[in-house]
Amino acid sequence: MHTITPFHTHAQGLEGWLAIEDGQTVGHIFMQIELERRIKFLDAWVDPSHRRKGIFRSLWETRWSYVTTTYPDHTVYAWCLPESLPLLIEKGFHAGEVCTYVERPVQPPDNSRSIPYSECPVTC
Repeated sequence: MHTITPFHTHAQGLEGWLAIEDGQTVGHIFMQIELERRIKFLDAWVDPSHRRKGIFRSLWETRWSYVTTTYPDHTVYAWCLPESLPLLIEKGFHAGEVCTYVERPVQPPDNSRSIPYSECPVTC
């Protein structure tokens, strides 16, 4: 059996909850309060050995209950994985853009071809 407890952070606008089982953190979920009455649902994680036990749904429902009672008249949005989409649709969200995961290793810069940081365009 797991319990859900609020997690207080000093990070800017972040609020979260931890799933605890037998004194160990087995999951977490966060959200960020933004300007103009917007809330971004952030990452949710459950330890692989504790998945398929309802922990993700418990975290999600706890956050959702908190948002609906604490932040009326706000707009909530999230970027989610395909396997999370059915829950969001169930809760009345509408699917929007598709986001693609990308990654690359960090390497020391090759200064012969580098562009000064101040001249780099912001693209993401």
